Amino acid sequence: MSELKGKIDFLMLITVKDANPNGDPLNGNRPRENFDGFGEISDVCIKRKIRNRWQDMGQRIFVQSDDRKDDGFGSLKERADSCAELQAEIKKGKKADRDLCAEIACRQWLDVRGFGQVFAFKGTEVSLGIRGPISIHQAVSASPVETISMQITKSVNSEDKEGGGKASDTMGTKHRIGFGLYTVKGSVNVQLAEKTGFSQEDAELLKEALKTLFDNDASSARPEGSMEVCTLYWWQHEEKTPAVSTAKIHRSVKVHPKTDRPHSYEDYTITYEDPGCVKPEVYNFV
Repeated sequence: MSELKGKIDFLMLITVKDANPNGDPLNGNRPRENFDGFGEISDVCIKRKIRNRWQDMGQRIFVQSDDRKDDGFGSLKERADSCAELQAEIKKGKKADRDLCAEIACRQWLDVRGFGQVFAFKGTEVSLGIRGPISIHQAVSASPVETISMQITKSVNSEDKEGGGKASDTMGTKHRIGFGLYTVKGSVNVQLAEKTGFSQEDAELLKEALKTLFDNDASSARPEGSMEVCTLYWWQHEEKTPAVSTAKIHRSVKVHPKTDRPHSYEDYTITYEDPGCVKPEVYNFV
């Protein structure tokens, strides 16, 4: 695999229509919002979807969700223990070479060399933290979003109820966003990529995962077609540290609503102002 050519910045515009993009478990699973009413999607949620797409592409993933695990391991420790080369080094205890452990883990799993990982498990003397080159911001909507709540019922009890009748768990609530346009921002750091072995080929896998972020991601809260990648901007720099900052590059894409209550992607004006760096690859999907 070839070394990363240079720093990468990316920005993606996604739409949500009648779906819950990322529920807040501490707030009744309502869609996440900030105090100003703008919708949010956590960076953890976005990384989860990227990992899932990599997994669909046949890549080895360390942090797998329980409903998508493809190797039979029920925990991260079991998955780490399955790597004989890594375990052989860890068993050396205090004499273990942490740099070698990190190198083995990065070579073994794509998400480890991309996002980094903390290896600290009970019963092992060696713990290590790996910093990954990919950083992703939490996504924020371009306009305030409206959360719609709906009461729902189930036609059957989950368990038998003494005396018969309907149990309390037959009632529930579903929450969704009517419409929202969210901006996802991120970058790939070359210096950290050199340490983890994140390659140019890995970067292409990241780009492909972003293009198809919501493929094979449908659920009751996110029906098929309710979430869509509209546009992806991808800046592939030649330098490790470009003269233009990532913040300025991300600000170069302007999103302005045409109406007070946008209901579609077409209700926004999207413009790009050249920040003085390499031109981005632009992928439009709508």
